[in-house]
Amino acid sequence: MAWRGIRNKCLCKGLLEGFHPSNKGGTRSIVNSLKRVTDFSTAAAFKEAAGGRVLSNLCTFRYFHASLDLLATWEAAPGLRAPKKVKRVRKENRGQAPVEAPYVPPKQNVTAKSSPDKTIDIFEGMTILELAKRTGVTIGSLQEIVLNVGEKVDSEFDPISIDVAELVAMEVGFNVRRLHSDEGAQLKTRPAVVTVMGHVDHGKTSLLDALRQTSVAAKEAGGITQHLGAFVVGMPSGASITFLDTPGHAAFSAMRARGAAVTDVVVLVVAADDGVMPQTLEAMNHAKVANVPIVVAINKCDKPGADPDRVRIQLGSEGLLLEDLGGDVQVVEVSAIKKSGLDRLEEALLLQAEMMDLKARVDGPAQAYVVEARLDRGRGPLATAIVKSGTLLSGQHIVVGAEWGRIRAIRNMVGKVTESAGPAIPVEIEGLKGLPMAGDDVVVVDSEERARMLSNGRKKKLEKDRLHKASEERAESPDTSEEEFERVELPIIVKADVQGTVQAVTDALRSLNSSQVHVNIVHVGVGPISQSDVDLAQACGACIVGFNIRSPPSTITLAANKANIKICQHQVIYHLLEEMGNLIVDRAPGTYETQVAGEGEILDIFELKGRSKSKGPDVKIAGCKVLDGRFTKSSMMRLLRSGEVVFEGSCVSLKKAKQDVEAVGKGNDCGLVIEHCDDFQIGDVIQCLEQVKRKPKFVSSESGAVRIVC
Repeated sequence: MAWRGIRNKCLCKGLLEGFHPSNKGGTRSIVNSLKRVTDFSTAAAFKEAAGGRVLSNLCTFRYFHASLDLLATWEAAPGLRAPKKVKRVRKENRGQAPVEAPYVPPKQNVTAKSSPDKTIDIFEGMTILELAKRTGVTIGSLQEIVLNVGEKVDSEFDPISIDVAELVAMEVGFNVRRLHSDEGAQLKTRPAVVTVMGHVDHGKTSLLDALRQTSVAAKEAGGITQHLGAFVVGMPSGASITFLDTPGHAAFSAMRARGAAVTDVVVLVVAADDGVMPQTLEAMNHAKVANVPIVVAINKCDKPGADPDRVRIQLGSEGLLLEDLGGDVQVVEVSAIKKSGLDRLEEALLLQAEMMDLKARVDGPAQAYVVEARLDRGRGPLATAIVKSGTLLSGQHIVVGAEWGRIRAIRNMVGKVTESAGPAIPVEIEGLKGLPMAGDDVVVVDSEERARMLSNGRKKKLEKDRLHKASEERAESPDTSEEEFERVELPIIVKADVQGTVQAVTDALRSLNSSQVHVNIVHVGVGPISQSDVDLAQACGACIVGFNIRSPPSTITLAANKANIKICQHQVIYHLLEEMGNLIVDRAPGTYETQVAGEGEILDIFELKGRSKSKGPDVKIAGCKVLDGRFTKSSMMRLLRSGEVVFEGSCVSLKKAKQDVEAVGKGNDCGLVIEHCDDFQIGDVIQCLEQVKRKPKFVSSESGAVRIVC
């Protein structure tokens, strides 16, 4: 009865639609319909009505199924708003083509953005769940990539190999750092890897020659080391030490950094007569960054001007804590020429190695580090590497950087073929498909298919990072279109004997960039100059730089001369940088500067009046005496009065003894007319201004560093 009474009252006022007499939901339907009430002040009345009595006959509520016509008449009802009438426009272009809109690519499943500078750690047996946490990519996306790689994984908790983990990480835009565990492996004592570093011409190679009874320094071009050499030296005590000889020239900074990265101990060679030099400090910084202990060898102590105590004070002032000063850095005085002090140096190195307790895993796949790479005419790409752990075997499939191959032969540093190489042993690897970069890691894989897949993935990642870096450089490069000076481009093709020197020469040439000349390295390569290099140089107008390679055949030389292509070949880095620096200076457009070419004083003023119209208006002539320099008719003239500029203009007439002349020298009298200037006074100073082209200068420091000064 209560439900019927409410319904009748609402229908009498025309406020409710949609209720049907067949609806027997009772009080529950009324309470549920309260959710659609607009005027919530009447909710209590309805709830009371549901209990069996009606509190008010004036309760009004809105039911959302009410028609628009009915709602339109309720404008005066409190709490209700009539809906706005929408004007409907008939579309007449339904048969026409749709409006052209930009294409929006579909969203990729991978949620992580490409991060060329972000590196994650991976290890053997990690799960997809762990990889997803490190990369921030969804598990489903990673599982899809794993399936595309060819691996079958049932769940995210199944372990995957370290090679698959690297492929998946590179696919989502991450660099990787491989972590290898030696837990449970057989560890044995290994020889120490010692890198000899120091300033150029301080006797590093001579010291190594004295240790291994050879004469490598005498064979070096220019008497300086320009490569990174690795060899094993048997000491008189029976122990063996692996030495790395690094160049000391400023251009080979990357080589010194690679030597410090793979070494156990750094021997810092300082000449007793020369002291601490720029590359000495740089070698100290490389060792500190790599967290490698240092042993100081003060060389050339046999020279008359040797002062080892001064070297100790200099090293101490640079923050190196020597044993003599209460620190832990050993200092040994040696002489490579007289072979004195070598036994003490050996003792210091073996003591340092014993304190470090150097051990490495012997069994299992090898891990190696490339210190140098070169291209041999008969054997193809060769990589000089030092084994860090494990055993490298002939016939294994390896991936070196972005290149892969099957080891065809392993040679020790004497050139003898060996079947295997253990930890801390430098070897030369033959059988790669391409030339790797110095500093790449050597990874042993199970099959050729896996090696090829890993190599392709790394090449794809390198290309993606290269394009990303190029786009960033274009975005950050300033707009030089409004600059006053002109900047020309010098394209260069670099060819060298090994990969390390290619990088060193390239970095040195790029350091010669200036505001007037942009050095553009269009191509680099290892090996002799070929016909394809000449064709490329002809296409882009480049010059070819050959470093420490044999002279090209006469046919290539004739083709280069015919195409007017310059070929610069040198065996010593000094001479190469000097010639290229002079070439850059010649190519530079230069900048124009205004300078005072002459100065004179006005002694008298002459006026020409009453001239005919054909000869022009009246003019004033300044009678001057040239006090310094010379006056030229083609130059600009500046009028000074009490040190302040009064007027500047071109010289329209210059006479000496009533004769028109082009120039007047110092100490001579002359008369001149400045265009549109008649405000001369006796005692004024006139300066002759000339535009002079300033060329940049090639500057070379004592340390070997070069630069272009504009």
